[in-house]
Amino acid sequence: MAYEAIGLTSIRRAIVLVIKGKAESVVDRDRKIRSESLEISVPSIVRLKYYIRPIYKSTYPTRRNILIRDRYTCQYCGSDKDLTVDHVIPKVKGGKDTWENMVCACKKCNNKKGNLTPEEAGMKLLSKPRKPSYVELLILSKKNVPEEWMDYLFFKV
Repeated sequence: MAYEAIGLTSIRRAIVLVIKGKAESVVDRDRKIRSESLEISVPSIVRLKYYIRPIYKSTYPTRRNILIRDRYTCQYCGSDKDLTVDHVIPKVKGGKDTWENMVCACKKCNNKKGNLTPEEAGMKLLSKPRKPSYVELLILSKKNVPEEWMDYLFFKV
């Protein structure tokens, strides 16, 4: 049985999946939902009992998505102030609008780099830019990721 994150769902839908027997709760929250005839712990992580092929949604390298992927941190100096998006290989040198060519950068570093490559500007990237999965981007867009999810994610939050 695989434990692959395929998405986020509401608490209500997770409870319905558990009640209908389509999923089982892997990790519960410290809350319970009660009705006249039922008391159930609120699930934080559920595992589907039957494999349903996930529909992978494509993600595009928008300004917002680049900032989310890079955790609102300049990929040259580590600052979190005055952020913008920089093309690693500048557009004037043939750089494209791709996940692998766009990074979060503060205005100071972006201006310093200008229309140069990082090597030409004497700058180094803190991490190599890459395309995140749909689920990774979805989870990173949350302000607070619950601690109990960490053992089930294939990436560091």
